[in-house]
Amino acid sequence: MDARDGAAASRPTAAVLAGGRGRRIGGEKALAELAGEPLVRYPLAAAAAAGLDAFVVAKRDSRLPPLGDTTIVTEPDRPRHPLCGVLAALRHAGGPVLALGCDMPFVSAPLLTFICELGEPALARVAGRLQPLPALYLPEHAPALQVAVTRGDSLTATLSALSSRTLGEPELAPFGDPRRLFFGINDAADLRAAGAQLEAR
Repeated sequence: MDARDGAAASRPTAAVLAGGRGRRIGGEKALAELAGEPLVRYPLAAAAAAGLDAFVVAKRDSRLPPLGDTTIVTEPDRPRHPLCGVLAALRHAGGPVLALGCDMPFVSAPLLTFICELGEPALARVAGRLQPLPALYLPEHAPALQVAVTRGDSLTATLSALSSRTLGEPELAPFGDPRRLFFGINDAADLRAAGAQLEAR
């Protein structure tokens, strides 16, 4: 295997996590529409623009829109925890995984490329809050992630334990407004706010 083959083998794969219930938004987030498009298609498009192979991770009972030839990876039915999706993604990819939420319509290709090039997990701090997605996970993290799932640790706490780096807004600003890039849609009000942002542009 030459150097180019090694670089290709270590290139992360993007995993869009879509296994949540989406109770606050009235159903599965992946199906919620923003400007006529299901939310899940936005991060998939960003990953494609970054040149990353991407797949979706969801529960067996998760409802998803038509996604063409995008691979759907099924995570365990229980528990409902984003780390279950990350573990399923690592098993499927067999290499580094860039995990991102299906509810992040404004993530950009340059941001995803930057996070991949870090080569290690990192937490972004935006508007004073730690943001656990998108983030890079490596195969060697799987045992620690499994322990965290068993204990019910949050995604943020788990990534904090794995990460030695925090990304502040000045470091993220070259890729766009950090508050926009990391905007996550949790309820109908967030969906309306995202729609207003799109209309404003």
